[in-house]
Amino acid sequence: METSDNIRNKLALLPDQPGCYLMKNGEGAIIYVGKAKVLKNRVRSYFSGSHNAKTQRLVSEIRDFEYIVTSSNMEALILECNLIKQYHPRYNVLLKDDKSFPYIKITSDAHPKLEVTRRVVKDKGKYFGPYPNAYAAQETKKLLDRLYPLRKCKKLPDKVCLYYHLGQCVAPCEFTVDKAVYEDMVQQITRFLNGGQDEVKAQLQSKMESAAEALEFERAKEYRDQILNIEAVMEKQKITLTDSLDRDIFGFAVDKGWMCVQILYMRQGKLIERHATTFPYYGEPYDDFMTFVTQYYSDNPALPKEIFLPAAQDGSVQEAPQAEASGEVEDARAALQKWLKVKVLAPQRGKKKDVVLMAMNNAKVTLDEKFKLIERDEERSVKASDGLAGYLGLASVRRIEAFDNSNIQGADPVSAMVVFTDGKPDKKEYRKYKVKTVQGPDDYETMREVIRRRYERVLKEGLQPPDLIIVDGGRGQISAAIDVLQNELGLFIPVCGLVKDAKHRTAQLMTGDPPKIVPLPRDSQEFYMLQRIQDEVHRFAITFHRDIRAKSMVASRLDAIPGIGEKRRKLLLKHFGSLKKMKEASVDDFRPLSIGDKLAAQIIESLRQEP
Repeated sequence: METSDNIRNKLALLPDQPGCYLMKNGEGAIIYVGKAKVLKNRVRSYFSGSHNAKTQRLVSEIRDFEYIVTSSNMEALILECNLIKQYHPRYNVLLKDDKSFPYIKITSDAHPKLEVTRRVVKDKGKYFGPYPNAYAAQETKKLLDRLYPLRKCKKLPDKVCLYYHLGQCVAPCEFTVDKAVYEDMVQQITRFLNGGQDEVKAQLQSKMESAAEALEFERAKEYRDQILNIEAVMEKQKITLTDSLDRDIFGFAVDKGWMCVQILYMRQGKLIERHATTFPYYGEPYDDFMTFVTQYYSDNPALPKEIFLPAAQDGSVQEAPQAEASGEVEDARAALQKWLKVKVLAPQRGKKKDVVLMAMNNAKVTLDEKFKLIERDEERSVKASDGLAGYLGLASVRRIEAFDNSNIQGADPVSAMVVFTDGKPDKKEYRKYKVKTVQGPDDYETMREVIRRRYERVLKEGLQPPDLIIVDGGRGQISAAIDVLQNELGLFIPVCGLVKDAKHRTAQLMTGDPPKIVPLPRDSQEFYMLQRIQDEVHRFAITFHRDIRAKSMVASRLDAIPGIGEKRRKLLLKHFGSLKKMKEASVDDFRPLSIGDKLAAQIIESLRQEP
């Protein structure tokens, strides 16, 4: 990419200080946010030397940049996290669902209860976790509910409920419960969740044996079941460290432009669960990995005692030698530790190093599985295409073009075409059509117009014709398409129709002239592929129709204002971007468009009066 004069001038002014930089595309949108120990070195590196394919893709879109100087690496770390959440740049690592992890909470009420929550607030409650998924947290809570008779209801009822009769509630609704009873149960639950399961199991074992000696076999069975539940829920540890600390252990792997981050949760020195996240990345691997870790803890206020990260020489991290050479890897860890106020370590030997390598190996396995599944899916798609060709009596079906129409009572009729090659969507080949010659909701004539326009162009421009055309509908749509292809254009391309049932699901495949039903098994890969095609073309057509309707509604609202013609309407929409921003604007905001104050006030008033 040729560097513009504007960028060259800005590069010359970059400071030797830490901070964040914001890369922009030609439209001024922020497409990437990064942090650096030395802004001058990092930002200049984008515009000099060679880059791999994925970084080159980012660099090719950069037309401008901004930077913000910070006083420390820690400030740069936090600022980068906040900027990514504010602007959602397309090339940044982003926890898009802002997922919060579940915790088990003992409330601080007069009559405490257990609950699973994803919000950690300072309300004097006791929080335990995080758990990697809601199922793990709920199963642990169910176990504790059986073991300790805290209240279960949100509001105290008028009389005792079934839990009291099962021995799982002390019934504060009807009986006075001493505060010491609650304190004792809270202490036991706290001890249990902090790794004291063995002690609880030993107590239950003793109670079971006593009950058996007293010939109370039903009670003994209950104790035995509770012991089994503890083993099933809590005893899935793979590795144990003797110091009994809570830790989060991170590992990551990169391949083919994708990164997988694996988090192992160690509680009381025991490895209990793991969580994996896979996403595309565009920067340096270790930088983007640290960005992920920072975002993870920005929404996760309940911290472990220690955080283990991989050292820069471990595994795939070797792809970031520049970051390591500049000392930025260690600086990033130090900044994270200073911000979180917990130990952030990169173990070099022993069992602690082993668990980090375990996290990295798990990340690599997860990433390998992702690509194997993609390859397997591609194989299935090709087989499905070959199978469909067999059912239709064709030599091969490599390229499929599918059409769907969309309108509401004939208004703003549109059509859309999607292309599937070897059973996979080929989105760069998708096409949209505004219907020009049809008035009202005439699906057959709409199909005739769109088929005519598409394949006249195929003939004129020598484009690749499809092996199969699929239309959304039955006999009428098939006949309309065949009539245009054969009688008007002299093309003999097989046409199929996909018929939906009463619930708008793919039901039958029809083909031929006159059309007949193809006996395609509903549980076959071929039928599944046709469902995907029909769903995709319907989605594409509906999305296009909504866009057209939205623009039409905007245009009609502006056209209703005296003094606004087509030229001014386009100018207003280009400048403000939406009616909402136009409605919230001031009279001064219209002056750059050569619109007088009187007309500007009239536009604002008209838009604000509408619901």
